[in-house]
Amino acid sequence: MMSEPDYPPALALVNVARRYKEGEGAIEVLRDASFAIEPGQSVALVAPSGTGKSTLLHLAGLLEHPDEGEVYIDGEATSGLPDRDRTRLRRLHVGFVYQFHHLLPELTALENVMMPQMIRGLSKKDAAARGGDLLGYLGLGKRLNHRPSELSGGEQQRVAIARALANAPRLVLADEPTGNLDPKTSDHVFGALTELVHATGVAALIATHNLELAARMDRRVTLRDGQVVELD
Repeated sequence: MMSEPDYPPALALVNVARRYKEGEGAIEVLRDASFAIEPGQSVALVAPSGTGKSTLLHLAGLLEHPDEGEVYIDGEATSGLPDRDRTRLRRLHVGFVYQFHHLLPELTALENVMMPQMIRGLSKKDAAARGGDLLGYLGLGKRLNHRPSELSGGEQQRVAIARALANAPRLVLADEPTGNLDPKTSDHVFGALTELVHATGVAALIATHNLELAARMDRRVTLRDGQVVELD
């Protein structure tokens, strides 16, 4: 049994269980699962479909509650928090990157990255400065004023990565972030994401089916019999 962490990793799951009702019974997706990610660490989540990857990401992102156990974000226990406090933690400390970029089509690349910062309370000037820095780091310095329809798929996904990191979260969760891209573009986007993770000290949990990309990350884990298991 894993005990409560003595220091604050970016994410820690401690003896977590998650079940879903099915008819008169229940499907146990996670069972006594424990797992932690340190700041600046990139972790690949490699597991077949149907084993609970989405459930694990949803629990880590405070989109679902565990049935048992505890989820810690930056050392703070979350399962007993009211929804408004869970929303606050998610907004301040967690960034999301999905397979499809979900950019706002009417906004430019820079405005898409500025949006979460301004919602948090930053001034337009400060949000634009940070957004420009992030996009420049990702090789999009000359594309700031382009709308998503004017960007390639790889460029759109790099904007989505910048948006996820705009509020300097402690944790980034990515669900097949390169799954909709061709191999060359996928390699470029994945490299940009992992470089930014190490440069900023954010922790990253990235679900991927691409074993070559997973091999480039600091750690690899899978789901087996409802538990998180380290891979060599």
